[in-house]
Amino acid sequence: MNKNKWIAICVLLLLIGIASVNPLEMHSYLLHQLGTFVMLIGLFYANAKIKISTLAFNLYCAFLAVHVLAAHYLYSYVPYQLWTETLFKVNIDEVFGWQRNMFDRLVHFSYGLLLFPFFYQVFEAWLKPLQHYKKTVLVCMMWVMASSMLYELLEWWIAIGMSAEEAEKYNGQQGDMWDAHKDMLFAVIGSIVAWLVFPQKMLKAKEYKCTSLV
Repeated sequence: MNKNKWIAICVLLLLIGIASVNPLEMHSYLLHQLGTFVMLIGLFYANAKIKISTLAFNLYCAFLAVHVLAAHYLYSYVPYQLWTETLFKVNIDEVFGWQRNMFDRLVHFSYGLLLFPFFYQVFEAWLKPLQHYKKTVLVCMMWVMASSMLYELLEWWIAIGMSAEEAEKYNGQQGDMWDAHKDMLFAVIGSIVAWLVFPQKMLKAKEYKCTSLV
């Protein structure tokens, strides 16, 4: 790994250490951090196999940083309203008329947006027969849809073994029966924005060398 990638990992580990100090509910926090651990394994594996670009690598770490912050506050209690009031004298919930904590929507949107370059490079290496920009983009978007659904199913499977109070803390539905559907939608929107924002030459950085994922 190059220097910039190591810096990103060190910053992420520092944030994990800070977030692990007095989280709102340790059990739910550790469940969320299990996902962080699995995703880090995936990042290191992919980087070792196909040399992920610095852009994709750092954006991947940025997503994990957002996730770690959300996990500390159990997603539903991230005090972004307090932060915006302190910094800008504006309560963002009042401005947009939000009736719930919207940070979880930001995390799902970030999933589609920030991981898109990573997914692009992985699928380009794995599905070599495609070798076509638009086809690979389409596969990435379908993967965002499918993986978002699988995550929501995994959350549900974990939550059904908890008490109602514990499940609410972990799931963070905040009384919205369509929460899972909206989370999946925001992830897909994030991937569409990424497709529009990142041109092909940015998705495939200079140091990126596609070999094989397996």
